[in-house]
Amino acid sequence: MNNRWMRAAIPALLIHCSVGTVYCWSIFKEAISAQLGLSTFALGWAFSLAIFFLGMSAAFAGKFVEQDIHKSSLIACICFSVGMVGTGLSIKLLTGYAALIAIYIFYGVIMGIGLGVGYLTPVKTLMLWFSDNKGLATGISIMGFGLAKAIATPVMNILEKRCGVGNMFIILGCFYCVMMFLGHILLRKPEGWVEPKIKEKSNILSIFKSRQFLGIWLMFFINIHCGLMIISYEKQILNAAFAASAALAVIVSVVPSFTAGLNALGRIGYSSISDKLKERNTVYKVIFITCIISSVVAALTHSTVSAATVFPAAVVIAFLLIINAGYGGGFSTLPALLSERFGMKKISRIHGLSLSAWAVAGLTGNNTAEIIRNKTGNFEAVLIVGAVLYGVALIISLVLVRSKDCDANLKEKDF
Repeated sequence: MNNRWMRAAIPALLIHCSVGTVYCWSIFKEAISAQLGLSTFALGWAFSLAIFFLGMSAAFAGKFVEQDIHKSSLIACICFSVGMVGTGLSIKLLTGYAALIAIYIFYGVIMGIGLGVGYLTPVKTLMLWFSDNKGLATGISIMGFGLAKAIATPVMNILEKRCGVGNMFIILGCFYCVMMFLGHILLRKPEGWVEPKIKEKSNILSIFKSRQFLGIWLMFFINIHCGLMIISYEKQILNAAFAASAALAVIVSVVPSFTAGLNALGRIGYSSISDKLKERNTVYKVIFITCIISSVVAALTHSTVSAATVFPAAVVIAFLLIINAGYGGGFSTLPALLSERFGMKKISRIHGLSLSAWAVAGLTGNNTAEIIRNKTGNFEAVLIVGAVLYGVALIISLVLVRSKDCDANLKEKDF
């Protein structure tokens, strides 16, 4: 039983495949809106809060996770399950703004905390077990986070139709509780591993003074912000693009599974490629360049406005696939890039702090897209803004996160 697959990879997948269902929000938010009589914009803040508390709980839980992954995995299981079941009960038992506030609390705050702690907990353990292939290791785990949407989407559609959206949350909350608890039982650090001693008075927040960390934080934030601008409105983009197509229902039901699959493949693919490169930051340059090109092409061909013919249809689908792959790859390559720059001594804390970028992007990404769409009436302007921001991220990657600027002493420094 004490091998790296049973004690690291499998439990990480069990945990991440559970918490990753947060990205299914766009699938059922319209059903919740119709049942409760609330606007999708108001409900969208539940998703924003979930991502915000994910990032902030990860940022502040780093020290706790370093000390005891067993307790942290159990807390993640409890918070995530309570959040899911509580959301379902709120939809079933409450109406109007009372339901909205309850959903904010359960889905946004409680489940968000479970997301952050659950996301962070297996990562260092994986890198310890797979010390020679850290990118592959984190890619396996974080792939589960992206794969969750592909797995859960058809299940959620069936449960929603047969049981109602409230019962869907309750049933899945119980199911994910079992999955995460099993992951909690199995997860172990390598036998004999002793956490290095860290100065009690060290100030981890001082890492923001590092040019390397600040650059990584900024480009990570932009990648998430731009990804959420698209991913959180994926269904609406498809509806607008294929409105004139007789195959609309099929496209809207099938394409999200493919984009979720690319999100997952991007996570394991990009991070595994980074293991073979001298400079892991090269992966981010590739992500930003491909996202810029696909965004510009999609905007110039007006494919998000009308994809009635083969070429614009192929463009908009390719665009969604590339954005999803780059979004996932940015997450999975991050821990290995941070360990390359700062070492393993405080990797959970440093990784957790970097995830605060996710928290901020959770508030800005989908809401920025909503504001732009409301002002312009379509998604073309969203694509143009995204292309510009990806360009900024590329400049940051080239200027601030250069390997020749990386001092070897960073790995020993007590921030």
